[in-house]
Amino acid sequence: MEQVQCMIDWIEDHLKDRFSLDELSDYMGYSPYYCSFKFHQVTGVSIKRYILLRRLYLSTEDLSKNKRIIDVAFTYGYSSQEAYSRAFKRVFGINPGQYQMKKVPVQSIVKLTTYKNGAGSTMNVSRKIEVNKVKNERSDLFDKNILHIMNGQLMYDEFKTNKLLGDADYAPFNEAMCVNKTTEEIFNHTFIRTRADGHNESEESYMDKVIVPLHDLFNKEYTCIVLWFGEDMFCQMNVLTVLSYLEQTKYKGKVFLNSFREDEFKVNQTELTLGHYHLTYKETMIHHVLPSNELMPIMYQAIKIYLDMLKAENEVVKYIRKNKDLPTKQLIQTLFHLFPTIGYGDSQYIELMNKIK
Repeated sequence: MEQVQCMIDWIEDHLKDRFSLDELSDYMGYSPYYCSFKFHQVTGVSIKRYILLRRLYLSTEDLSKNKRIIDVAFTYGYSSQEAYSRAFKRVFGINPGQYQMKKVPVQSIVKLTTYKNGAGSTMNVSRKIEVNKVKNERSDLFDKNILHIMNGQLMYDEFKTNKLLGDADYAPFNEAMCVNKTTEEIFNHTFIRTRADGHNESEESYMDKVIVPLHDLFNKEYTCIVLWFGEDMFCQMNVLTVLSYLEQTKYKGKVFLNSFREDEFKVNQTELTLGHYHLTYKETMIHHVLPSNELMPIMYQAIKIYLDMLKAENEVVKYIRKNKDLPTKQLIQTLFHLFPTIGYGDSQYIELMNKIK
C-alpha cells in the first residue's frame, strides 16, 4: 500500500508533464513492470487510465474558468484540441465546448489514497451549513407544494431530524436500481414484484420499504420536485428511475437535481428538463446499451459504470478475485475506498464476494 501511495503522489506531482513509466520506476527503485503491476493490483485501475481520468477531471476546473480549450488541451498533455475533445467526450459524454457552455456537473475523480485518514463521515453540522446555503440561494425551493426526494432512509432521517427543508415535503427513495432486473413501467405491480424478487424479499416487505415512503409522490401534486442524490453510479441510476417515472406520469412541474459527493457534501444544483429520461431508462436498464440522447456528464459517466458492472469480469470482480483471502470487512472497506464512483453498499459487495468465493 505504501509503495503504491508513493507512486500516486509522484504521478499527482507530474500530472501536467509528459508521463514516463521509466521515470516513475527510477524514482521508485523498481522495474517498470513491477510498478505497473503493483499499481493495478492495489487500485484496480491501470496507471494510464488513472492519469487519463485525473487529467480530464482537473481540466474541467480550467474549462469552468473559461480558459481557451486549446490552451487547456496543451496544459494537460494533448497534442491537439481535437485529441483532447475526443478523450473528454469518451469520459463525460459531451465535448469541452458543451461543458464550458452548460456548466453541468461531472463525477469527481479525486486523487486516490490507499489508506484511510480516520476522519470519519461528514458531520451533520457541515451538511446543515451546506443545505442552508442552498436555501439562501433558492428559498422558493423550500416552500409548500415542493417535494424533496432523497437517496435513502439515512439521508431522509438526517434531514427530517434536523428540520433542514423548511415547509416542503420530503421522502426517501430506498432502492438500489443499479442491481437486479427492472421493468419498463415504474412503481406498478409488475415493477414491485420484479424488484422484490431481485432483492429476495416479499412484495409486502418491498412495499413497506420502497413504495409506502413515496406516498406523497403518488398522491399529491407539486409545482417542483427536488432530487438530493450523490454523484456516484448507485445514486445516479436511482435518479434516472425517478426521472423516468415523472415522465411516465406526465409531470409538468419543475425538477432540480442537487448532486454531491458522499465524502464531501458540496451541492451542485441543476435544473433538469424532462423529455428523454424514460427512453434513456429503457435503453440503459432494460436493453443494457448506451443511451442515444445527450445527458448530463454525471449521469453519462454513471451509465457507463453501470454497463461495465454488468460484465462478468468487471474491474471490481477482478479486484475481489485477486484479494479474496482478505477478511470480508477489510475487503469491503478497501472497495469503498478504491471505487467511490460506483457507490455500492455493503450488501452489493457482499453479494459479489459470495459469487466469487
